Amino acid sequence: MLNTALRTIVPILLLIGIGAAARRVGILKAGDTRVLSAYVYYFALPALLLVNIAETQFDAKTLRFMAAGVTPVLIILVLYFTLSKILSLSKNNTYVLTLSTIFGSWGFFGIPFVMFAFPTREAERLATLALVSIAVVSVTISITLLEYYRMERTSLGQGLYTVVKKLLRNPLIIAIVLGILFALLRIRIPSLILTPLHMLGSTTATIAIFLLGAFLYGRRYANIMQALKLSLLKVLLLPAIALVTVGLFGLPEPHRSVIVLMHAMPLALSMIVLSERYDFNKETFASVILLTSIAAGLYLNLWLLVLGHT
Repeated sequence: MLNTALRTIVPILLLIGIGAAARRVGILKAGDTRVLSAYVYYFALPALLLVNIAETQFDAKTLRFMAAGVTPVLIILVLYFTLSKILSLSKNNTYVLTLSTIFGSWGFFGIPFVMFAFPTREAERLATLALVSIAVVSVTISITLLEYYRMERTSLGQGLYTVVKKLLRNPLIIAIVLGILFALLRIRIPSLILTPLHMLGSTTATIAIFLLGAFLYGRRYANIMQALKLSLLKVLLLPAIALVTVGLFGLPEPHRSVIVLMHAMPLALSMIVLSERYDFNKETFASVILLTSIAAGLYLNLWLLVLGHT
């Protein structure tokens, strides 16, 4: 367990610290993080997704793994909206609960952590498949909820049109769809193209964690106690549901561990962008991102212990 903890915590803390230090000493300014974020979001992560998915064989085992990844999100959605009816929660509170729980940092944090914890090509492939299954559903739900939140100024038809348009232009969704098409049609990517794609994808882990430190430095954080409660739901409830789910689906190792860990990942940095764009609880989400990201090295290794990786 100690070796696993060191292998995951030390690289992550060092990269976060270097990113924060780059902001602290003025090497990077506040706006510079947008460049790094754009690089990861539009180039590195899509390349990683495309090559891993394109090389995947979508058999019954793979589809069962992906279904196990989606199920906890759907359970949380039903649970929260049922509770909102029973407890008469406001739309604002229901949406904050839902978004802070289901919207994880699967690409920027999840894939790097899994690669640190299980340094094998198979683990990277499984993390990518988990991202595919979880992200498509969670991102669709999240954008739909945010559009519906401001529906007072938008018709239902216009809101749905906006959601579909955003998804069709999302580089991660495009990479996922292309990868699935290549895999199903058995189209092999030429080595002249595959090599630079692998090179781009391999930079995802390092730059994404470095970017986290640079992004968190100097931001305004508020509603800390509320954020702490939301963070506990994110890092305890959702992965606990995932743990039960993988048991019901009968997943072997390391499949079950990857699913649980991906559901335990911190709230994604992109939620800051979305919350600012929709003017929706910006400070609260920033605080949840801070708390879940800083504590991730500890609680993710506790989940590894629960999963039997001693």
